[in-house]
Amino acid sequence: MYFSTDSKQIPKTKVPQGDLKDKWSNFKDQAKLISPNNRNKYHVIIVGTGLSGASAAASLAELGYNVSVFCFQDSPRRAHSVAAQGGVNAMKNYKNDGDSVHRMFYDTLKGGDFRAREANVYRLAECSASLIDQAVAQGVPFAREYSGYLSNRSFGGVQVSRTFYARGQTGQQLLLGAYQAMMRQVKAKKVTSYTRHEMLDLVLINGVAKGIIARNLDTGEITRHTANAVVLASGGFGKIYYLSTLAMGCNGSAIWRAHKKGAWAACPSWTQIHPTCLPQSGSYQSKLTLMSESLRNDGRIWVPMAKNEDRKAVDIPEEERDYYLERRYPSFGNLAPRDIASRAAKERIDAGHGVGSLKNAVYLDFKDALAKQGKASIAKKYGNLFDMYEKITGINAYKEPMKISPAAHFSMGGLWVDYELSTNIPGLFSIGEANFSDHGANRLGANSLLQACVDGYYILPQTLPHYLAQSGKPEAINRDDPAFLESELQVNQQIEAFGKINGHKTVDYFHRELGKILYDKCGLTRTEKGLTMAIEAIKNLRASFYKDLKIPMKTDGINEELEKAGRVADYLEIGELMCIDALSREESCGAHFRAEHQTNDGEAIRNDEKFNFISCWQKSDKAHILVKEVLNFEFTKPTERSYK
Repeated sequence: MYFSTDSKQIPKTKVPQGDLKDKWSNFKDQAKLISPNNRNKYHVIIVGTGLSGASAAASLAELGYNVSVFCFQDSPRRAHSVAAQGGVNAMKNYKNDGDSVHRMFYDTLKGGDFRAREANVYRLAECSASLIDQAVAQGVPFAREYSGYLSNRSFGGVQVSRTFYARGQTGQQLLLGAYQAMMRQVKAKKVTSYTRHEMLDLVLINGVAKGIIARNLDTGEITRHTANAVVLASGGFGKIYYLSTLAMGCNGSAIWRAHKKGAWAACPSWTQIHPTCLPQSGSYQSKLTLMSESLRNDGRIWVPMAKNEDRKAVDIPEEERDYYLERRYPSFGNLAPRDIASRAAKERIDAGHGVGSLKNAVYLDFKDALAKQGKASIAKKYGNLFDMYEKITGINAYKEPMKISPAAHFSMGGLWVDYELSTNIPGLFSIGEANFSDHGANRLGANSLLQACVDGYYILPQTLPHYLAQSGKPEAINRDDPAFLESELQVNQQIEAFGKINGHKTVDYFHRELGKILYDKCGLTRTEKGLTMAIEAIKNLRASFYKDLKIPMKTDGINEELEKAGRVADYLEIGELMCIDALSREESCGAHFRAEHQTNDGEAIRNDEKFNFISCWQKSDKAHILVKEVLNFEFTKPTERSYK
């Protein structure tokens, strides 16, 4: 048995009383406050400087709190949020097409296959409207209509236009807005920025988060950092698949180190495969390139009807093309949610209808859109994406279809948090993609930037002071406390152990092998047999890792391989829990598709009777312990998730 169940522990969600639309207001009305002249007595650590971390740091510092931010990049603005392209969702109803806070809430809840907490999702939709105005005030150059009004478009999984965008650079522009707000506070000496620093451990004193152990990646120095609260804004762990859309440095170590100190990991198997990425072209690759989902607004996805088709796309007549999303999901067509679009693509590829040199792609065709709207209109919306595609592939997508393929992307799972974004460890908060919170079993496109911003700008600045106000007077925390010394000792022991292995295989070898196991057995489609095999394979791979790993050079200075070794060691443990979580959930929901639980035409079968809960995993020296947060749908009724 890979896990046990603890039915006695009941997660305290701290969801306020009242009607759905009143819960957030009720919380704010009753939250404890800290006087402005006392806020400078409190110190907060934030790990990660993407949209959630930078916005939280800027907001808390603006309120008067002292903040330290940590990132492993050489600049905070190099966080991975910069790579998000397509847009950010917000309920403004500019198109007068029927959008509302409740509709956005329901779309998000349904998109996540009714596996998210109602109150959190509603708050996300409720706070969304404010974000656009704030971003515009920061100078984010959102696209505009000829009249000057902000433009917006649709994204997968919805039938309204609520996605605001800055061409194909939305994440970059939003991050620059958050970054400049944070750097303003750096100049004001309210934020201290630690670049090229990686968190290696969370420090608890009497069970309360009081700081972190970090490593200076330029010198190898191990340092202790104290705080009255710690916020993890370190992003997701999609890079565990090795070939993914994430940057090479992205990792899950911060949240995993917190998990090993007692923080619950929630639904780690809920990982998203993005449908519109550039296909793998060879074994030499270490990363896959994301093409924005926004392209599905105007591009039509198809494959040849004939198997093993070798003709060029432009030579295949209309009657021999299978627009399979339009065929299977006529109500949403090419704008079906990501999980559905990705599985549909894989099904066609596996059936022998794939295209490209490796037959691992499908076509994304703009022929019809170009004929109706003209090249200038398409270029205005997607020009930089078309340029990027041509630069990488040498193909002009104005003249022939793009080739796209599913690729590992986003983590819906992460650390468990309550309504206040607090983990089960007092003083430890998790925001953005680092928590499981708002997406359920599948994330709708353009909601990631939204959640990151909303968590950092609007929610944490309300909930964290509420915690600090209840924690009593701020006391000086001693860096020489035994808890800090013990954590530092453990960190040094792990580093020394890596250096002593002296095997003959690189870190990348183990990462690549792990990625293959997970993508094959715990990717788009999972089975009981495959997951069981994956768990055993990962255990064997981890044993080999600690026997055959080779770390070149010394461990006390700059050493990229050492950095990667720590992250891959964590990935090997996260990967096992991913498979255990997927094995324990005997249903199909959202991005979690168990082949044993599907309809005759290949659609997911959810089991609300047995699996209407969030899986909260507690670390144990023996089997992992499952604690269930039962989902209580007071205001909605879970229905069959259909996009046909």
